[in-house]
Amino acid sequence: SKSEFMSLLKETSDIERHSRWSDIKRKIDSDPRYKAVESSSRREDWFKDYVKTLDEESDNDEDRKTRETREKQERVEASIRKREEEVRSSLSTSLREREKERELHKKDEAIQLFNALLVDLVRNSEALWRDTRKQLRKDHRWELASLLEREEKETLFEEHIKALAKKSKDMFHKLLDETPDLTLSSSWKEVKKMIKEDPRYTKFSSSDRRREAEFDEYLRERYVTAKSEFRELLKETKLITYNSRGKLQESDAHMNDIIKILENDKRYLTLEPVADERRKILISYIDDLDKKGVPPPPTATEPSRRNIK
Repeated sequence: SKSEFMSLLKETSDIERHSRWSDIKRKIDSDPRYKAVESSSRREDWFKDYVKTLDEESDNDEDRKTRETREKQERVEASIRKREEEVRSSLSTSLREREKERELHKKDEAIQLFNALLVDLVRNSEALWRDTRKQLRKDHRWELASLLEREEKETLFEEHIKALAKKSKDMFHKLLDETPDLTLSSSWKEVKKMIKEDPRYTKFSSSDRRREAEFDEYLRERYVTAKSEFRELLKETKLITYNSRGKLQESDAHMNDIIKILENDKRYLTLEPVADERRKILISYIDDLDKKGVPPPPTATEPSRRNIK
């Protein structure tokens, strides 16, 4: 209790107005009354209260100056203790951050190591994790990458497979691009005979059904691209105007003139296997120009553009 602690201080003859807690506590810390106060800050506060009672017994100028000097010293010491605690805390934080960086670095190394293992041993985009991991475990790098969880290794494997699949798909498409006799109407049966000796054919997949499906997808993409490029060609053809529809109703001569210009461009010839669709696109474009009517002069569109803004 406080009263017992105060009694202990009174019994300590060395305590005077100038006494410091850091000195006194070493002399009394073995006393049960000292230990009975569990809070160290409370002991110090009660000590200060006790010392103040001593101060009050003497109020001459010299005592006040001495007390002020002592209090100033105590403030300095308190400031030093606080700074030391801040430094310790900062060092602790710095060490934790350094340890975290070290762990991240080790994790990055493990990822790079495992990716290198995948590059060396997994070259088939159709490989499955459940089959491949048995082979990977036999390599010493599997254990060196032990920082990685099993799920993380599987994720890296799947990313590697995706990269392989994209690469083999790009190579397969390039092979099709390089096949001179391939047109939009070509069948897989025809094209297969032309490309089956090329390594990129077998590299893409061991499944002929998958190769055919990719070929069909390739043709669809090529068809969409060809139609888009043909529409661009029509926009570039100055002979086709808003009054082309009227001219076509008068005679076929205008259409013949248009065709003569278009057939010199690859974008027209590419759609030769689907000539009916090509003609529909051409007629549709001419109809659209007819509906829009006479185009305004360039300057006439400026005010409306400004209004839109």
